[in-house]
Amino acid sequence: MSINIRALGIVALATLLCVSGASAQSTERQQRDLELSQSMEIVTNIMRELESGYVDDINAPELLEAAAAGLILVTDPYSDYYSEKEMSDFEMMTTGRYAGVGSLIRKQGDYVLFAQPYKGSPSDEAGIEIGDKILSIGGEDMRGRPVGDISSLLRGEPGTAVDVVVERNYDKSIDTIHLTRRRISIPSVGYAGFVRDGIAYIQHNDFIDGSYNEIRSALERIMATDSLRGIILDYRSNGGGVMQEAVNIASLFLPRGERIVSIMGRDSSSLRHFATEHEPLAPDVPIVVLVNGSSASASEILAGALQDTDRAVIMGQRTYGKGLVQGTRHVGYNSYLKYTTAKYYIPSGRCIQSRNYSSLKSGGEVTIVPDSLITEFRTAGGRKVYDGGGIVPDVKVDVEYVSRFALTLYSMGYMEDWADEYMRRHHDEEIDIRTFSLTDEDYADFCRFIEERDVPYESETRRALTELEKAVKNDRYNASLDKAVEALKKLVKDDKMSNMQNYREQIMEALTAAIVLRHAYSEGVVEYTMVHDDLIDQAVELLLNSEEYNRILREQDLEMH
Repeated sequence: MSINIRALGIVALATLLCVSGASAQSTERQQRDLELSQSMEIVTNIMRELESGYVDDINAPELLEAAAAGLILVTDPYSDYYSEKEMSDFEMMTTGRYAGVGSLIRKQGDYVLFAQPYKGSPSDEAGIEIGDKILSIGGEDMRGRPVGDISSLLRGEPGTAVDVVVERNYDKSIDTIHLTRRRISIPSVGYAGFVRDGIAYIQHNDFIDGSYNEIRSALERIMATDSLRGIILDYRSNGGGVMQEAVNIASLFLPRGERIVSIMGRDSSSLRHFATEHEPLAPDVPIVVLVNGSSASASEILAGALQDTDRAVIMGQRTYGKGLVQGTRHVGYNSYLKYTTAKYYIPSGRCIQSRNYSSLKSGGEVTIVPDSLITEFRTAGGRKVYDGGGIVPDVKVDVEYVSRFALTLYSMGYMEDWADEYMRRHHDEEIDIRTFSLTDEDYADFCRFIEERDVPYESETRRALTELEKAVKNDRYNASLDKAVEALKKLVKDDKMSNMQNYREQIMEALTAAIVLRHAYSEGVVEYTMVHDDLIDQAVELLLNSEEYNRILREQDLEMH
């Protein structure tokens, strides 16, 4: 038997290279393990020294919290450490469930008020209303207590009871309310119903465990009650959540076995694919998905999958661009670490991550993916789409400007305070939530209410003029330029009461929604705003125009931005 010496040499060389490569990898791993071990020892020694020798008392849990926060600083905003005491908040974030009395609360002066009892919750069933003031819990005075303390006191094991003394908003009477805590599930679907002409509208707030079941149930109800001609899925300001829920929801509209998303960590060995596992409920119904700059994560997976498969028209503004996947790991003593483990890729193969966090490791700043690194991909039907910058809508609609002044009034609690006062005067009145509106007299009353309060607001124009005035003085320009700046300042009408008129329409809408909330819960607010939402109107018109809808999905390429 003859031997091919050359072939044998090649095999030997290849074997040597493989062994050398494996040896190099092993050496590198050993070096990294050594560095990790040394670093852990140093951190432990620092904590031990500070705990025992620092001039002021400091305990190990405080040091651990600070150390964990410092470690996570070099990763990204989505990584976090949850101590044992924070696990209830973590559970609520991922499941939408917690044990308590079922109400949002807010601070007003020295006390905390019930801000929004959830429909059907213990607080709602006990007759608590928005604006009721919490005077004591379990016999303990709540004057001056922070919101976090009161939230903890209201939560507890299901089946346990708590007595809450409240001052009623509508007549200032004092009542003792006996509340039995239970598991509270915050609905994932904010509203599901028909807008008009057989067009259904579903508002989806977050992706938590059970979201698929809620969406499916809502869709089944809709399909059973009317002739369905189209569906509007509203994912505006939906920050995402559980990835598998997005895959499951996609299965309502796409064939079974359709790949929705793939994830990959540091190398290709970690690549995993996720496909639809259920038969579709509405495989052919036209869909418009509404998105904006705050639609992120699982929202982008769902919207991106429907776009890449040419199954839905995406409408609104470019999404946030979060193409990262987080996992949780138990790190001991009922504490958990949530951290980024992979990037995800939607059906066309693109990753829509828009921000680069790698520079944080060296103390740098977060950067946006430049145009030079953005790559073209294709949908199932051949339309051009792009990576590196969120989901770009098929139909772009300019974002509606919301004034900082109106946001300031809201964040200060002034709108809620006035709405509480309004309800005292109109407590027994019924309203039609779709047609209700406040009167000019009501708005004048709110203006008087605001006139007596401090509003810490300065417009961008005023701020810019202040900086210009400083620059003029520093550069020592002549007096005529000083006079020009003064003249500009007089032209800018952004005092408090002028702003009340400048932004009247936005403020009126927010106040009206606050009153609707007090009559019809959050679902009523969605129903009210839905009627006055221009983007929903545009989505309806598109779904009723089958020729334009099909043209977009058949031939319209996306722009890069």
